[in-house]
Amino acid sequence: MAIDFATFLSIVPFVTDIRKPVLIRGRHGIGKSEVVYSYAKAKGLPVVERRASQMTEGDLLGLPDNRDCEIAGKKATTWNAPDWLVLACTQPVVLFLDEVDRATTEVRQGIFELTDSRKINGWVLHADTLIFAAVNGGEHGSQYQVGEMDPAELDRWTCFDLAPTVEDWLAWAKDAVDPVVFDFINQNRNHLEHSGDYEPNKVYPSRRSWSRFNDCLAKGKLLAAGASPTIFNLGAAFVGFEAAVAFNDFVANYQRIVTVEDILDAGKVSATEKFAITEHNALVEKIILSGRLSTALTDAAIKNLADYWITLPSEVSMKLFTELGKQNVQQSIVFHKTVASNGVKCGDHLVRLLTGKN
Repeated sequence: MAIDFATFLSIVPFVTDIRKPVLIRGRHGIGKSEVVYSYAKAKGLPVVERRASQMTEGDLLGLPDNRDCEIAGKKATTWNAPDWLVLACTQPVVLFLDEVDRATTEVRQGIFELTDSRKINGWVLHADTLIFAAVNGGEHGSQYQVGEMDPAELDRWTCFDLAPTVEDWLAWAKDAVDPVVFDFINQNRNHLEHSGDYEPNKVYPSRRSWSRFNDCLAKGKLLAAGASPTIFNLGAAFVGFEAAVAFNDFVANYQRIVTVEDILDAGKVSATEKFAITEHNALVEKIILSGRLSTALTDAAIKNLADYWITLPSEVSMKLFTELGKQNVQQSIVFHKTVASNGVKCGDHLVRLLTGKN
């Protein structure tokens, strides 16, 4: 069973607290590495990353030392451990082994001891070092050229299959990508990533490719001039033809987008009169992710929010009201008592939504 990032981050501490290794499985480009780095940052630990697919036995165990060594009068070989192992054994780090299922059999056998006993070739991991690994196998393994993990190998790991939600990406993207890119995905969620099988040699969108496309747009300051053949051609290269067409069209009409500030600060509720339910849902998602609901809103902002809230389709209005209660209970009480500009009290409107009675 696959879980989203929020669920994963809420339960993985129970595994790392007992210093057991964590294996993340999921499709390419969903942000597996990103979630490991985010978790390490939250723990205040540096990340020591190695691509297991690029490692040899020497990279794993180290290389012989040329110094003479004798044990009980017999010559013996000593080894210089690789830098990543020395770091992981002498200080607390997050040891991140990526692409383990693409590694050679010899390297994977060596990783056995690390995951099982937290030691290898005489070196013991620091007591507070955490082990993470990421693979493309698992539920979607048949789509990738990877080696299968046998039961004994899997038994050394605590395995999590990840299938992040669009909300996971939006929560990350609100501070990481251009508002135009954010709004496009928020309103065109089917273009965030491809689902289903892949045609050979065809470019498809992924969370990673959208991040890279955004970086390219930002570096070239391309969105300031609006839609263009350049944006389309770059989009086709990064996220594929279909997503590039939709994104370029979206950029061309971006002036129609209503912002959080338009609603809360300017009270431009009339700008949403022709919104479809998907557009309302996208705007509510922006309001939720903006963090404004958790702050102390002015009386005018609460009134503006009420004016918008009573116009929403029932399922979207309940989503907004529920989130307001989660982020700021006291403010939700004030909101409940607020009377909108048309004379409707929010509390009375809530009763109608819950009972279906006018």
